[in-house]
Amino acid sequence: MKFHKEGYTSLALVVLLIFIINAIAHYYDAGPVVQWGVYILSAFLLITILQFFRSPSKTITLDEQVVLCPADGKVVVIEEAQEVEYFQEKRLQVSIFMSPINVHVNRNPISGVVSFFKYHPGKFLVAWHPKSSTDNERTTLVVKNKSGVEVLFRQIAGAMARRIVWYVKEGQQVQQGEEFGFIKFGSRVDLFLPLHAEVMVNIGDKVIGGKTVIAKL
Repeated sequence: MKFHKEGYTSLALVVLLIFIINAIAHYYDAGPVVQWGVYILSAFLLITILQFFRSPSKTITLDEQVVLCPADGKVVVIEEAQEVEYFQEKRLQVSIFMSPINVHVNRNPISGVVSFFKYHPGKFLVAWHPKSSTDNERTTLVVKNKSGVEVLFRQIAGAMARRIVWYVKEGQQVQQGEEFGFIKFGSRVDLFLPLHAEVMVNIGDKVIGGKTVIAKL
């Protein structure tokens, strides 16, 4: 199990905080009850930050006929929706909610060329709010595979997740299952698929980024 590079700063801050509160407890000789409370809090903070930024290694099975899940989490939306930013037409929307206990790495659902990318600053509504996909901080990426099929996927920040990171740009060739970004402390990823796509998951399903097949093209 690896520790993701996006967590280095957060880990350093937590270690510094742990050092400070332990030093204060010892300096003022707070007594065994308080000191044990500080030890327990320190262990909790360290374990929490290590859990948030874990990055398990994965073996990806490439398949041009399927859309792989872009994030660990739970399927919360499957519906036809009007996609207004890029396609300007109806698409099949599949949304995955990432809780704070999920792995926060985001992975390319298909291989191809990034035909569109845009970052939107915005609000930090809770991820399940109806307007979070249009009002929250977010990125929109579209990848076109070699057959000409385009899939749009969108990172959406939430009430806790206030930093979106991406590693791709327009015109870049990307591979299915590789990391394209990271959302700190969870949130949501939306997929907009062609209407002919056969969705292979159901609402409430727990899914794994780079492993679960979301749809067949």
